[in-house]
Amino acid sequence: LPPKKKMPREIVSFHAGQCGNQLGKEFWVIASGEHGIDQTGTYVGDKDEQLERANVFYSESQGGQYVPRSIQFDLECGVLDSIKASSWGKLFRPSNMIAGQSGAGNNWAK
Repeated sequence: LPPKKKMPREIVSFHAGQCGNQLGKEFWVIASGEHGIDQTGTYVGDKDEQLERANVFYSESQGGQYVPRSIQFDLECGVLDSIKASSWGKLFRPSNMIAGQSGAGNNWAK
């Protein structure tokens, strides 16, 4: 029998709305610390185990930067803009941040 192929272990996270995006950012801060990845996506760790499973959560760019495999979306751009402007903003891929045009304010009246 031919050997069984293992399914790749890759996690894509989706963060929706104000709360989801704020919690998602904090998740990536903690995950980055555990994997030895700094705010720019550069590996700065000192243990081989830190990078051993990093490809489960991160994609590695051609430049060797680690980018979270995540999608952030919201009806308003305010929270996404604050994440981009934060000290961890360079970690995320801007094209994976999707904002609506009009927001959710007074949605009941539309």
